[in-house]
Amino acid sequence: MRSQEAELDRDIAALLAAMAFTEIRHLAGRPQRGKQDTSHDEVLDRIRFLANLSHNLPGVARPGARRPSRQGKPLSSFDQAMTERPMSWVWNTAGPDARAWMLRHIEQAGRSWTPPPPLPQSRRAPSSMTPRQRVGLLLRRWPVKAPSGRQPLPAEANVLKALDTEAVCALNDEARRLRLGLGGGGSWFRAHLAPDGIHYLLPDPANYYWPGTPNARGGKIDWWQCTMLLQMYNGEQVSSMVAVLPETFTAVPSTLLRKDQLRLVHHVRSIERDTSQWGRDHKAECAPQLCGYIPETTDNAPTTT
Repeated sequence: MRSQEAELDRDIAALLAAMAFTEIRHLAGRPQRGKQDTSHDEVLDRIRFLANLSHNLPGVARPGARRPSRQGKPLSSFDQAMTERPMSWVWNTAGPDARAWMLRHIEQAGRSWTPPPPLPQSRRAPSSMTPRQRVGLLLRRWPVKAPSGRQPLPAEANVLKALDTEAVCALNDEARRLRLGLGGGGSWFRAHLAPDGIHYLLPDPANYYWPGTPNARGGKIDWWQCTMLLQMYNGEQVSSMVAVLPETFTAVPSTLLRKDQLRLVHHVRSIERDTSQWGRDHKAECAPQLCGYIPETTDNAPTTT
């Protein structure tokens, strides 16, 4: 049933893309005609509306395989939803006018189509282990794997480390000072972490951040993208990312038993809710008397990638 729904979504995307391009072509030719019943600005607004609505449709109609950005990591809940219903993003990000346009053309084409459900929220709790992950845990296999054709991380990177709040802030301060590209957060970050919290740090680069990949400065990535599992001041655990130099990570003491590291790695990798999402939800109630944070003009919740 799910495969049939996915195939129908792809057919619908191809239909809607064709309808949008046909209407855009018609509108683009209108200024060349003598008498117009709409202004030039109205025509441009309509073309912009159609372009915004349809620019993702060709990718829905002929999608590539959705693969995790990290080897050995299961698909996220978002990717799972998109695999089952490829029209999920287009439909759920469309406004009322765009949805009405889509449904009208689908009906005119004589097609029967049920819109996809709302996109899932990011997981706040770890996902269930797959059978392969359970076997890997029993065999004590480290789950962070190199992309095909790339060198694996060195042995000293295959460690999950527990950090206190001061150590987490120091890592993020270093990443910001060295402009590594991931991490930071400044005083917002420090104010919203649990002061006595236990946080976890795991070298876990995405394929596009794997060490040795060319960077924007003409060199190569020489740091490790690390996943952090952070405890916020309200007790919730959320995910974040930080770029850490190999020598900095190696210098952080390792205090967890290997069996505990292996057990916790899945927990750290599978929580999807991140600091930016937590920060958006917290923004309405954020106040000095609640969390001790005084906003600064350049201070924002750190983003994740």
